[in-house]
Amino acid sequence: MWGYVLLVIGVVIVAAILCAPRLADRLRRRESERAKGAFRLQREMMEARFFDMAAASGKPRGVRWIQCDWQPSVTFARERATGLITAFASVNVSFEAIEGSDMEEVEHVGLLRDGCALFHYQQGQWGTGGRVLFNMNPDDALTLFADQYAPLDQPGPLTRPPVEQWPSR
Repeated sequence: MWGYVLLVIGVVIVAAILCAPRLADRLRRRESERAKGAFRLQREMMEARFFDMAAASGKPRGVRWIQCDWQPSVTFARERATGLITAFASVNVSFEAIEGSDMEEVEHVGLLRDGCALFHYQQGQWGTGGRVLFNMNPDDALTLFADQYAPLDQPGPLTRPPVEQWPSR
């Protein structure tokens, strides 16, 4: 009798071990689809929140944020260490020098700056800290930070790549 019970328990444990990776992958894909859909629905509100936070950050120093022109390009990725979903959204930013700052005499301050705005999806909600990566588009950002982020639709584990595959900086 006990032998039969142990056999059933063993079979259940082996089945759970074999099914766990597929189940985890399915749950990650479901979360990815929800995140993308929520981003599409909330994008306009998130863009406004981003601008408010970025403009209030005081960065770059000596300039005032004037406008963000949002581009359609968005790349989604998952942070390798934590699994956090991140959106890299293409943006063009306009600044003006703050009167009396050391940037007032810099002629390039008023030029349109390309950048990549960061948004994070956590516990079913999108948020932003107002961080922008200047002089790159979303695909460039994902390439540059390949050791930290995996493309969202990339199958398989989210572990860091071996050291020999990390991009040099």
